[in-house]
Amino acid sequence: MTKIHGERRRAREYALQLLFQLDLAPQETENAVDTFWDDKRATEPVMDFSDRLVRGTMRRRDAIDELIAGSAHNWRVSRMPAVDRNILRLAIYEFLCETGTPRVVVIDEAIEIAKKFGNDESGPFINGILDAIRIKLENGEIVIPEPEAPPDSTLPHPSTA
Repeated sequence: MTKIHGERRRAREYALQLLFQLDLAPQETENAVDTFWDDKRATEPVMDFSDRLVRGTMRRRDAIDELIAGSAHNWRVSRMPAVDRNILRLAIYEFLCETGTPRVVVIDEAIEIAKKFGNDESGPFINGILDAIRIKLENGEIVIPEPEAPPDSTLPHPSTA
């Protein structure tokens, strides 16, 4: 695993932890982000990428949840395990707004994070939903919103990150 790949994975894992926290104990996103890093050891690029993922996901959470609901047959988003729900939110935000990373890589990263933080069923569940959304995106069935601003992370967007 390259350093950049490892840093981007670490940033995604931190983002998941923060999204999980915000999901279970709702609070102001800015305050949560600021206090989250108090006891963490992370490089500035990891914190920047993680923060961007969290803020972007939270800004678009309702729309992302609609996409999940439309692809998760027989599952209500609110009834999904919190870890799975937030991995999906994070990955879908990356699909839509962090377009420098190929979608198949985002799916692979989500599955690996699910293996670490979820249960035995998390990986296949997340793979199925994300792949369905990926196909809808590629078929033009989902409109991709304009990015809010160009990515400013100091972590590059390598094709394998």
